Amino acid sequence: MKNLLVTGYRANELGIFNQKHPGIPFIREAIKRRLIPLIEEGLEWVLTPGQYGVDLWACEAVIELKQDYPQLKLSVLAAFAGMDEKWSDEKKEYWQTLQKQIDYYGLVSKEPYSGPWQFKARDGLLLRKSDGMLLVYDDEASPGSPRYFREAALQMREEEGYPLIQITPEDIQSVAEDMQADLADAHGDGGDWT
Repeated sequence: MKNLLVTGYRANELGIFNQKHPGIPFIREAIKRRLIPLIEEGLEWVLTPGQYGVDLWACEAVIELKQDYPQLKLSVLAAFAGMDEKWSDEKKEYWQTLQKQIDYYGLVSKEPYSGPWQFKARDGLLLRKSDGMLLVYDDEASPGSPRYFREAALQMREEEGYPLIQITPEDIQSVAEDMQADLADAHGDGGDWT
């Protein structure tokens, strides 16, 4: 697998409204842990739609991983121009910082938002350009925006064997527990040495 599409919920769908939310590092770490074996097997590009939420946390994960895997590249393909126009100043600043570290940034439509066709065109292009998908998704929750990517990936898997790798809330909880245990051990208040 050379090109992997990484996407999932928008931040507001997860009840996350700023970058200080304590769950973000766990989501980012869960993505990194899934990416590492794929990179070691030859993954070259991570593609994302660039929505505020899992997409941008995936960008952060890739940027962090590039320190150990400098060959890894990151691409954001947005649906339309000015996707951050209605974002808060904090979110815009965050996006602008990330954007400087992206290897390729493209727009499906150079026009501002004009209709859902722009999202459909973007999604279709991302699916065609990728060899598989890593999706942060909860089968038990309300479907939210990632359901369209999931449905398309499932159909492509049935038709042509397109790989769909899912990160579930249980995966993120496991990462959170690991990270908290590591932190406790580092501070000397975890672990039983008797």
